[in-house]
Amino acid sequence: MNKQMITNQRIKEQYIKVEHPTGLTILLYPMKGYSSAYALFGTKYGSTDRSFKTNLDDDFVTVPDGIAHYLEHKLFESEDGVDAFSLYAKTGANANAYTSFDKTAYLFSCTDNFKESLEILLNFVQSPYFTKETVEKEQGIIGQEIRMYDDDAGWRVLFNALGCMYQNHPVKVDIAGTVESISHIDKDLLYRCYNTFYNLNNMVLAISGNFDPDEALQIINANLKENEKITIERGSYQEPAEIVQNRKEISLEIALPLFCIGYKMQPASGKEQLKAEVASDLINELLVGEGSELYRQFYDTGLISGGAIGSEVMDGNGYFCNLFEGESRDPDQVYAFIQQKVSQLQKDGIPKEEFELAKKMLYGRCMRQFNNVEAVASNLLDSYFSGVDVYDRIETVANIQYQDVVDFLKQYDNEKSVISIVFPVGKES
Repeated sequence: MNKQMITNQRIKEQYIKVEHPTGLTILLYPMKGYSSAYALFGTKYGSTDRSFKTNLDDDFVTVPDGIAHYLEHKLFESEDGVDAFSLYAKTGANANAYTSFDKTAYLFSCTDNFKESLEILLNFVQSPYFTKETVEKEQGIIGQEIRMYDDDAGWRVLFNALGCMYQNHPVKVDIAGTVESISHIDKDLLYRCYNTFYNLNNMVLAISGNFDPDEALQIINANLKENEKITIERGSYQEPAEIVQNRKEISLEIALPLFCIGYKMQPASGKEQLKAEVASDLINELLVGEGSELYRQFYDTGLISGGAIGSEVMDGNGYFCNLFEGESRDPDQVYAFIQQKVSQLQKDGIPKEEFELAKKMLYGRCMRQFNNVEAVASNLLDSYFSGVDVYDRIETVANIQYQDVVDFLKQYDNEKSVISIVFPVGKES
């Protein structure tokens, strides 16, 4: 048995998956010798789920943009006026929540009082309380948050790039919505979204770190509520392959121009999506990673601030794109260099030794994540919602072949690439 197989076997032995009678999927990964525990209670419900129906509904409903994020805010409140953060202050746990395009998650980390902290998490997420007055009050708070992001250069450069790539898909819309869209949210819509997506059949509880799995299951059994099993049908958005436009620029009060370069690609799901993610990560490493020719060029010329350019794969239900982000005195030159490098690799081929090195580096990064309590729980939840297991990524990296990456490189189409730039005020192109 080789080293990779031994490592994968160890991961599988630590991983506990339980399908609870209520419909909740429970994913546990105890890590002996660690000081903290980390828990995520998540639902497969994000900002792009704006059209949906259940098997109990006659028709689809379309809800205002930003309602998933709005619901996340409201769940921390309770009928007795004591919010969840106040309860966590007594246990000493650090608590938070987030909404993304495809999911909403509530979390805590702790070194002590795990039982009490887990009980708080399970109880407040399962106890919605909305009134006309509290919903209207929240509009002002979230409206202020939206206006703050309107002035955030990093946020704007990203969503402008997404808006250049996507014609119909709501991935192009700010996760929090707009001030106008959230004005249409009321308690009835919030309850409809909650009752649809916070059904335990659509949820996952992921826990990692220093905890006793048997104790955790006892706490879970004592605090889960019965709910009717439903099926959810999500709207499709008929997204064409073509981009909207290849360029968008604005100006804000910043020191150096920010850019986001995007390549729009064919969406996938399940293990095909995972394989596409791994292929993209390897290609991005070959294009702009610290061992790449472009990285050295950017560093030597000072074209990229700090020399480094960030890259990420952004994908989910009905969308898949690769993004390159950074700070540069000449973003258009960076864009031209990346396009040229893509064309060169497609024409001349990927050097095999560079592919093998990138593959080893990616495998190492995947393995190191299993030494991080927070990363393990996050990967448990993300993997499940993507239709794969947490160890599938490691196996995909280990098994991906040179030709797989060469074939996927064809999806990097310069005709379907875009650039979004935020210039300093007074220094526009």
